[in-house]
Parts: sequence; structure tokens; C-alpha cells
Amino acid sequence: MSAVPTLAEFEDAARGLESVISHTPTLPSRALSDILGSPVLLKMENLQRTGSFKIRGAGHRLAQLTAEERSHGVVAASAGNHAQGVALAAQALGIPATIFMPLGVPVPKLLATRGYGAEVVLEGETVATSLRLAAEFAERTGAIMIHPFDHRDIVIGQGTLGLELIEDAPDVDTIIMGIGGGGLIAGVAAAAKAAAAKNGRTLRVIGVQAENAAAVPPSLAAGHPVEITTLPTIADGILVAKPGDVPFEIIEDIVDDVVTVTDDDIARALLVLLEQAKVVVEPAGAVGVAAILAGKVKDTGKTLAVLSGGNIDPLLLQRVVSHGLAASGRYLTIRIPLPDRPGQLARVSELVAEAGANVMEVMHTRHGQGMQISEVSLQLSIETRGAEHTELTLDTLRRAGYEPVVVPD
Repeated sequence: MSAVPTLAEFEDAARGLESVISHTPTLPSRALSDILGSPVLLKMENLQRTGSFKIRGAGHRLAQLTAEERSHGVVAASAGNHAQGVALAAQALGIPATIFMPLGVPVPKLLATRGYGAEVVLEGETVATSLRLAAEFAERTGAIMIHPFDHRDIVIGQGTLGLELIEDAPDVDTIIMGIGGGGLIAGVAAAAKAAAAKNGRTLRVIGVQAENAAAVPPSLAAGHPVEITTLPTIADGILVAKPGDVPFEIIEDIVDDVVTVTDDDIARALLVLLEQAKVVVEPAGAVGVAAILAGKVKDTGKTLAVLSGGNIDPLLLQRVVSHGLAASGRYLTIRIPLPDRPGQLARVSELVAEAGANVMEVMHTRHGQGMQISEVSLQLSIETRGAEHTELTLDTLRRAGYEPVVVPD
């Protein structure tokens, strides 16, 4: 059997998923179009049932199980989106589902998974531990292990998104989306390119990885999946140390390019999507937009960025927005040593106001390492209009004889 699924396989999967998934909107983005210099569309898969594309692959994979396999139930391990996708797909098909999740899983994702009827087992500190426990459970009980990306049926299910993209934007030239284990981009690239070819068109597919978890570029260089040592990233949904064997073979064959973005790039993208598109997207779901903002994608005609998920914990969203404001030069914290005499706080506040900036938070202390007895430390959190305005505010303080130090975010 060919590694790349056929258009007919994707079309069959789409028909089978009609009662399980939603056809999510594809909308234009004027702000991103202005930045890229050509039309940009956003595929709102963050509005999909369960909040991400994962229900597509899980739904198709479970639908292919035999009656005998279904009687044993299914098991999966996940900290979020895959868990919810398997749980909902299992509920729709009447299959018992057990999901292993790490102890630190965000509460909204835990409650959503349980709400779809799955039995959730909280154990272990990491998803790797959950995966091991799920495999042991499958061995012990006969339950079918549902891998998040490394299975042909999963790839075909995810590829139904590619058919929607061509249906919504038949003249698209470039599709951009994130890569974790590779199931989504492998399926979408295969389905979208096959559907476009049927219409006599060609298109490019560009994958995006978080800089701290970019296993695909070295794997492509080596010609086979390579396991890397990952570093922490806000894009935890694509924090994968090694691409799957099944999707990698397809990626190597038909994906045109893979680029990386930093956490600062991703935070800026989330902020732009909140302010300009009025949508909430999780960090992993925003990496395509991050690539556009970071200049990693050039003007290649009509471009479509997939917003692959919207399941973000509110507390994380709060931190990411603050980080995005700082990365955009619109929010900074400065520390200023001051002589310990009356009127200094008022004077600094006047100077910040003269520069047109807005003080959001103040901390004034006489205690701290390296401070003289006659000194105090003033820390200000300031809102500005961007990088140039930030520099203007700092220069205003410096010209008045103060020595502001920017505190890293």
C-alpha cells in the first residue's frame, strides 16, 4: 500500500465523519494580508468540536475498528486535545474509552475529557509516563491503543481538513500549519494537493515548528525520523521529540518546506489573533500566523494559515498575552534606582506621562541587594504604543538623569 493515501480514501473518510465533525469557517485576515503583501485566509479549526482538529483523526481511526476490537475498548494518553478527540469519538460510537493524563493537566482539559464520557486516569508527571501506562493498560486488557499521530487512519482522518481547505479556497497557493508528530500536515498536504491537482492546480505546503521542539528539520536531513532533546515551549501541543514514522514518510515526499518560530513569535501571533481576528487560539495553533509575522513565509500568492486548536488554559492565556505585549514592545517593566528623598516617585511618574506612556503597576522598596542605604528601588510596569514609543519613554527618563533598567519578561 502506498504511503500517501489516495484522494478517494480522504473523501471516504470525510463522508464517514460528517456526523462527528463540523465544517469550520475559512475567513480572510486583512491585517495579515497587509503584512504578507498578498491575501491571507485563516482556517478556524479552533472552532472545531473539542476545540481542535484531533477529533478528525480519532473519529476516523475508531470508525475503522472491528466489532471485536470495539468490545475491548480504546485507550489513549494525552495532556489535552488528543484526549478530548478520542473521548468524543468513542462516545459517538459507543466504545468504552480510558484516557491516561499527567497529574499537571489543565483543569478545563481534564473536565472536558471526562465530560465526553471517558474514564480518566491521572497518574505520572509527564505525557511520556502516561503513554507508558496506557501501553501497559492495552497489553493487560486488550484495549486498542489510539496513537495521536503515528497511524495511517489517523493521517487520513486529519487529511479531511485538507479537503475542506480546497472546498473553501479552491484558488489557494500556499497552506501553512504547525507540525508536532506530523499527522496533521501529512494528511492535509496529501489531501489538499490531490484535490487541487484534480482541479488542475498546484499548491505549496509549509510546516512550522516551535524552535525549541523542531525535530523535523534534522529528520529530513537524516532521511529518517530523529529524536531530539526538546526544550520548554509555550506551544506544548506540538512539543514532540520525534516525528512519527507514518507521517514522516509523507512529509518527506510532499511537504515543500519546514520553518521554525520562537516563543516570542508565537506570543505575538496570539496577540494579533486576539486583537485583529477576535479569536482565541492556543499557542500550537498559532504557529502558522507566527511564521507570517516573523517573515519566515514570503508572498507566494493566496496563503491559508490553519488555526489548528483553541484549547488554551485561561491562566496561560493571561501570561501569554503579557508576554506578547512585551515581545511587541508594548509593555515593559523597568527598575530605577532613586535617591531616598521625597518627590522622586512623583517626578518619575510625571516624566512617564510626558512621554505619553501609561503606568500600570508600581513597586517601591528600600530593600534589595546592591542598594545603598540612601537609595530606594522603583519598579514600574508601563504600557507603550510599540518599540519606538518604548525607546522614547526610556530616553525621556535618561535625559532627566535617571538610569532605567529593563527587567526581562
